[in-house]
Amino acid sequence: MPQLIPNHTPIQSYVLSDDVDEDEPLHVEQSSSSEMLISTSVCTTHKERSEKRKAQTLKHKIPKLPTELEPSSSSSSTSAEEDNPDGEIVPNIISDGEISEENSIVSIDQLRRMDKRQYSTASTDVDYDNEPIVHSFQIADLEEVPHGIPRQSTTMKNYQFPTHRLKKRLSDANKYPLVIVACGSFSPITYLHLRMFEMALDSIRESTKFEVIGGFYSPVSDNYSKPGLAPSSHRVRMCELACERTSSWLMVDAWESLQPKYTRTALVLDHFNREINIKRGGVFKAGSSTEKIGVKVMLLAGGDLIESMGEPNVWADQDMHHILGNYGCLIVERTGSDVRSFLLSHDIMYEHRKNILVIKQMIYNDISSTKVRLFIRRNMSVRYLLPNSVIRYIQENHLYVNDKEPVKVVLNK
Repeated sequence: MPQLIPNHTPIQSYVLSDDVDEDEPLHVEQSSSSEMLISTSVCTTHKERSEKRKAQTLKHKIPKLPTELEPSSSSSSTSAEEDNPDGEIVPNIISDGEISEENSIVSIDQLRRMDKRQYSTASTDVDYDNEPIVHSFQIADLEEVPHGIPRQSTTMKNYQFPTHRLKKRLSDANKYPLVIVACGSFSPITYLHLRMFEMALDSIRESTKFEVIGGFYSPVSDNYSKPGLAPSSHRVRMCELACERTSSWLMVDAWESLQPKYTRTALVLDHFNREINIKRGGVFKAGSSTEKIGVKVMLLAGGDLIESMGEPNVWADQDMHHILGNYGCLIVERTGSDVRSFLLSHDIMYEHRKNILVIKQMIYNDISSTKVRLFIRRNMSVRYLLPNSVIRYIQENHLYVNDKEPVKVVLNK
């Protein structure tokens, strides 16, 4: 097993890109010059001068691809040579959804096609006559699940292991591949659950010789007896809403939530090892398309979960040896918990201490799902504790409103 040594190379993350066909040319109808150019005659009346100024402020170039966009100039006019170096007259497209009937030669159908091609991630094979003009800034909320991202199944029959953000090849030949897995109830998922992955990513990059190729949430099944546990289908969906738009490398795996009975954490990690290493053979080495290397799987946990390992009859010793010895654990400290002292006093954890990385919070975040559920029951605001898309989902499905939890459980959080 590789030793944990310093590493200062930044990790390259995935970035979602729109489904744009760059090879498809834009076709513009030809027309007479009188239709394309605004009259340059001298305006003598106040009304004419006002109309001319309005027309000039609406002129700008045809939008480029999202990756080619440049900051707009403060000047209201641009030379014809800069707009079109080939010398062709390019029609103007009016911003804010307005179309100049007299000055633009671009048809409604062409404008819709360019809008769909440049801004939308949806398929371009649509009926444009019945589709409204939709701009990128009008497409839902940035925290909504983007188009083309697979959603997890609600049945084992249709289940597929998510790999859409799992890197297929290492970026650095001097590193070893690593996948991070977080198990828990996530009822509901909060910003702390998202931050835990980012803190782990920073610590791994700075303190180890691993390259993170993906991260997974694994919500527990409904058979896990815990107060305030929403149905697993809702918890999986909330995790998808939370991470699919706000992260470029996190995914949600519903396998554990679909099991007919409670699945121990050790078996969940075995599931990820089987899917990534046994079925897929790991990932390709940097610069290679044939040679693969095995992926290390590690459990991401909070300090409270680790402290539960010291409670009698909660964790089996063989499971702890299996988790800590074969996989390893990333522990995020929480306020009031002394993880290092606990590791020193716990025999099994001390035995596997070299396979454990303690992550100290530089900015403490103690958002609790238990307190969030309490706020919802008391009709209090949970804004800025959860992503907006998760809050909207909770409201639409009336989750946690009529739940009851023991006072002791709430106070302990």
